[in-house]
Amino acid sequence: MTEQLSKPIEKPGTCEADSETLVAAIYKFADLDGCSVPLDTLRDLLFAELTKHGILGTLILAGEGINGTIAGEPDAMKVFLDFVTDNSAFEGKLANAEIKFSTCDIPPFGRTRVKIKDEIVTMRVPGVSPSKVVGTYVEPEKWNALIDRPDTVVIDTRNDFEVEVGTFQSSDGMGAVNPHTTAFCDFPSFVRENLENLRGKNVAMFCTGGIRCEKATSYLKSLGIDDVFHLKGGILKYLEEVPQEESRWIGECFVFDERVTVNHDLEPGGYSLCWGCRMPLSPDDVHRPEYEKGVSCHRCIDRHDETALKSLRERQRQIELAKARGKRHIGQPRA
Repeated sequence: MTEQLSKPIEKPGTCEADSETLVAAIYKFADLDGCSVPLDTLRDLLFAELTKHGILGTLILAGEGINGTIAGEPDAMKVFLDFVTDNSAFEGKLANAEIKFSTCDIPPFGRTRVKIKDEIVTMRVPGVSPSKVVGTYVEPEKWNALIDRPDTVVIDTRNDFEVEVGTFQSSDGMGAVNPHTTAFCDFPSFVRENLENLRGKNVAMFCTGGIRCEKATSYLKSLGIDDVFHLKGGILKYLEEVPQEESRWIGECFVFDERVTVNHDLEPGGYSLCWGCRMPLSPDDVHRPEYEKGVSCHRCIDRHDETALKSLRERQRQIELAKARGKRHIGQPRA
């Protein structure tokens, strides 16, 4: 089930750049199905408030809570986030939502969306509910000590391509376990295949903003794994609070917007996006012969037929035309 409201900014295809943009990643597991106001009304309230303040991005609502990333002018963002956490329609259930902030020079989104889905993060395991059963939250300043313990198994709950960009490494040089998933709904299969190896261990999990690893701990608890921990606020909160000289983070962090990655200072990183397959590209990748800006890379060059290549090249041409007019095409990948 997906129901959404969507609105582009300005005329379709363009939006103005903003020299001061605040980005907020927000989530909270909460029983929104239990609210007296139905989900579609909550969706309408959020959409109206977002558009009133010119805020871009996507929010997802489900019976289990809220999730999304939005961006806008700092004062407008504060007003909106106060609305989300304090509005009586949510009956206090979104108070203390997990919110991580970063900044960028231009809006990383081209439109505003509010969607209703079955889950705010898709696992497809009925009955898993972090608002009822969840692992132990670990504050960023205590994370290093946990992952350095010899009896701790550290698991990166993100997708394989995200792990390639960056991950945690303990003091002895051991990297986190990579489940090699292509989507979060693959994670339960990894757990079932490795369940006996996890028993009797401290299982420490992490993800970008905390939502996937929080749901993962709920799943492991349901399978009888007791000593389960997750990084509160995820990688982004860790990068915000832990000094780089003390950090166990190696590389950059992939984010699901047009910044592509952020570095340890939460500034846009050195990766770009292949528009042919939406995979991150390192600076070395864009110098490979298979790379064509906006069209293909070494991962996807063999996947596209001539019709697809023609469409991608036309899209890139429209992006360049918008840029020449001083505009920005919706969804334009960062250079």
